[in-house]
Amino acid sequence: MEDYILELKDVVKTFGGVTALNGVHFQLKKGEIHALMGENGAGKSTFIKVITGVHQPDSGTMLLEGERVTFRNTQDSAKMGIAAIYQHVTAFPDLSVTENIFMGQEIKNKLGVYNWRLMTKRAKELISPLSSEINVSKPMSALSVAQQQLVEIAKALSRDARILIMDEPTASLTKHECEELYRIAEELRDNGVSIIFITHKFEDMYRLATRVTVFRDSQYIGAWDVDKISNQKLIAEMVGRELSQMYPEKTAQIGETVLSVNHLSKEGYFRDISFDVKKGEILALTGLVGAGRTEVVQSVFGIMKPDEGSITLEGKEIKINSPIDALAYGIGLLPEDRQIQGLVNELPIYENVSSASLKKFQKNSIIDVKAEMLNAIDLCQKIQLKAKDIAAPPSSLSGGNQQKVVFAKMLSCDLKVLIMDEPTKGIDVGAKNSIYEIMNELAASGYAIIMISSEMPEVLGMADRIVVMKSGRVTGEFDIKEATQEILLEASLMNAKKEEA
Repeated sequence: MEDYILELKDVVKTFGGVTALNGVHFQLKKGEIHALMGENGAGKSTFIKVITGVHQPDSGTMLLEGERVTFRNTQDSAKMGIAAIYQHVTAFPDLSVTENIFMGQEIKNKLGVYNWRLMTKRAKELISPLSSEINVSKPMSALSVAQQQLVEIAKALSRDARILIMDEPTASLTKHECEELYRIAEELRDNGVSIIFITHKFEDMYRLATRVTVFRDSQYIGAWDVDKISNQKLIAEMVGRELSQMYPEKTAQIGETVLSVNHLSKEGYFRDISFDVKKGEILALTGLVGAGRTEVVQSVFGIMKPDEGSITLEGKEIKINSPIDALAYGIGLLPEDRQIQGLVNELPIYENVSSASLKKFQKNSIIDVKAEMLNAIDLCQKIQLKAKDIAAPPSSLSGGNQQKVVFAKMLSCDLKVLIMDEPTKGIDVGAKNSIYEIMNELAASGYAIIMISSEMPEVLGMADRIVVMKSGRVTGEFDIKEATQEILLEASLMNAKKEEA
């Protein structure tokens, strides 16, 4: 009999008429890292909330070390050594690291007064093995996303967590930060902590997990040893169909040059950047983290002002001083961070769609709401948005569908050039496939597309041409017919060696 620390059997959870978990099974061994994968909406979030006591299941059994348990709230699960670290850290930004770690479990002296000296000392002891760079007296807002996650881990350790749930912890981290998180996860595992690692990234799974469980449509699909299941099989189990062609066949006819960037420079960010993109073409900008790709396209879109260089649109030099100028010229940007830069979660979907093109719906300075809604319905149908009501906020949607709302917002504008900064970041494999199809259709309809991506398979699968950047410089340009992953990596790595020499 396997030595399981946590088991869920036939767990069902419904909300009104919606089934969020339907007969779910899960088994976690002591001292293992177990990957949980599935599309957005597969039931992973509800699963976490059942384990941590946020939600109580309608039926089914949860066993902790073989004993049946029932959690009425998060305090119950915390007392049993269960903690969760979420993709979007739920800390108190204005409070110090120490205050965040001991929130709800403050150490007091005999008179009932907070013992800040002891809590600060203990916070340092908890943080020190994880990072030597975190000052426990600093506010959480002063830390990077990766550092905030380490504080959450320290907080879990302060509560003697023996089961740690990590929800998409690498989604917003650099490669170096991911490696540091991997190291810490492995150390926790070696010290006896059992980890449920929820991720969309195959590299996370292969790097850390020994087993993987898949959910689909709120149901348990199966569990496998990581070394005994192929990518193709795993994808098929996640989406319920074979994605033999992850990247759609290119149908666009590439035409004349639409946009040219000529010797663009910005002190401290990038230098002497030149490239062009043609009608119907997908041009990829790729390279190592910190290469300056985002800063370049932000300069094209008017967010940053370059020190030197020029931008030409359809053969005429243009001046872009703001995003309003860029949109007026027909240049749109789908930003990397859809939550902060792409969406207004307090507004309904249809208002998000029209937010960059409100003039189209104005009549005598009054917004024609009916026209606004009809426009949103039309665009959302075209991009196959899955939403029950366009008056609902984007926060009610999965990550992939939130990204589609940002697409619809850009399509509501009259664009010639569409810049996409990491368009599939943080979304599941099925949603990625849907986004790729939309991109292919946009190119076929005549859009000139600039795509920033850190994923080599995505670059090779979607691009017609590829520009490689490193440390703010262009290090190579390749036609898709000659490009390979090795060639693209060499373009940046060899340049780095030359600079070091």
